[in-house]
Amino acid sequence: MKRSTPLTTIAAVAAASALTLSGCSSPEDDKAAQHSQHETPSESASSEDHGESHEHATDGGQPPEGIKEASDPTYSVGEEVTLTADHMPGMNGAKATISGAFDTTTYSVSYTPTDGGDPVKDHKWVVHEELDNPDRAPLADGTEVVLNADHMPGMKGAEASIDSSTEETVYMVDVDTDDMTMTNHKWVVEGEVQPGQ
Repeated sequence: MKRSTPLTTIAAVAAASALTLSGCSSPEDDKAAQHSQHETPSESASSEDHGESHEHATDGGQPPEGIKEASDPTYSVGEEVTLTADHMPGMNGAKATISGAFDTTTYSVSYTPTDGGDPVKDHKWVVHEELDNPDRAPLADGTEVVLNADHMPGMKGAEASIDSSTEETVYMVDVDTDDMTMTNHKWVVEGEVQPGQ
């Protein structure tokens, strides 16, 4: 009888240890699965798909101070166009109306939101006039900047890095799709716009 007690105790301890170990590893396994699932959409997306794209304000507001209106834009204010940009769901192929056309340098940026959101990669677009005290345009790829743009939560005041830039005419658009209705959406560049049909 005395010998059975230690064996029973050892068996119970071993079983409890196995349960504890499996319990400890389970959250890590779950975390890895969640992380993997989180990354999969962004890896397959052709542009930005960071879960925040739908958080653009429904009214983008006025153009930033100091931006220069385009002198001879391909698409004039009030013109109906078709978007080929895929910054957010429902945008590619959407009908839109040009609400502003500007000559400036436009940047794709990566940044970490100030509100604790996940890092955003290759956000299209911010214009030179939406940067805090920038050097002369165009800024080189990799340049560190601070954003004054307020397109999405956590963007204003965020530290960012320039991914790429373009000198194409940049447009604000009014767009209405099944997924969104937006006025003065900022921004689409000329290569993301086609004549309306």
